[in-house]
Amino acid sequence: MSEILLAATDVHRSFGPTEALRGAGLTVEAGEIVSVIGPSGSGKSTLLHCAAGILPVDAGTVTYRGVDLAGLSDRERSRLRLHEFGFVFQFGRLLPELSCRDNVALPLRLAGTARRPARAAAEEWLGRLDVEGVAEQRPGEVSGGQAQRVALAAALVGEPRVIFADEPTGALDSLQGEAVMRLLTTTVRHTGAALVLVTHEPRVAAYADREVLVRDGRTGETRAAA
Repeated sequence: MSEILLAATDVHRSFGPTEALRGAGLTVEAGEIVSVIGPSGSGKSTLLHCAAGILPVDAGTVTYRGVDLAGLSDRERSRLRLHEFGFVFQFGRLLPELSCRDNVALPLRLAGTARRPARAAAEEWLGRLDVEGVAEQRPGEVSGGQAQRVALAAALVGEPRVIFADEPTGALDSLQGEAVMRLLTTTVRHTGAALVLVTHEPRVAAYADREVLVRDGRTGETRAAA
């Protein structure tokens, strides 16, 4: 049996009087690609943020490798996100004042890696994702597709065990989006990382091994991806 890396069970989360999650659940095995799919406002991004330990849950549990995230200190959760998790968001969230190389090196620098090996690792990942030519440029000087590849490199450079991707193609046209998804899924297959992919687009969800449907804050049917 595959190792269950991540499990969210009966998760509830509200923002003021608004219930975003009403007993949602999610499990992710080692090396698995899982898409969390549903309409806008269904609670899928909130579920991802709770599963990643970014948002605390109001009720229910989230465990990573059997450890309940609620029992960790803020520092321990931050270390978990820094060393075990990688993140890709719709607009990349790259720092505009840094070069693309330094954006990719930043997670390693925050984890304590010296500048020279961190930059060398960043250059290696930029090359693996076919954007080594933008290393010296800043995010605002490159195309949307290139910026998202740089964001992928930043998410992968630390060799995380789980990648959380929230609408990673949402800001791209269809051709760029397909290219980014092929790179993302091929790379995680190669590294053995698990991928949690939030999307409202069936064509993006189809890259996953399994789909988890979210509607009105609840997870429903789990099925093999098309």
